[in-house]
Amino acid sequence: MEALAKLNNCPTSTRKMRLVADTIRGLDAFQALNYLKYSPRHASIDLEKLVYSAIKNWEAKNDQKPEDADLIVKTIYVNQGKTMKRFRPAPFGRGYRIRKRSNHVTVVIDSKHSSPTNTEN
Repeated sequence: MEALAKLNNCPTSTRKMRLVADTIRGLDAFQALNYLKYSPRHASIDLEKLVYSAIKNWEAKNDQKPEDADLIVKTIYVNQGKTMKRFRPAPFGRGYRIRKRSNHVTVVIDSKHSSPTNTEN
């Protein structure tokens, strides 16, 4: 059984968050946590908390320990969130536009040995 965790309006640009998300996609969940803990990128701090939250959500749904279940990061995707628009003073009375971007991240954790769902026609 899979578990889901979402992070909305994270104040990091989508491009920077995707760089970190692409590295942990398909990894073992605890290996991904270990990678995120020691990654120098700022986006890895928020992703570490999100993967940990997804593991805890999986643990709440199932009766077994997550260490015994061989959890993997099944799906992770990053979508663009709201963009705050600000202006910075510039020479000759002009203003330069500053875009403060945000993103939405979704993580799906699943066990490697999960049984496929039975779909009948």
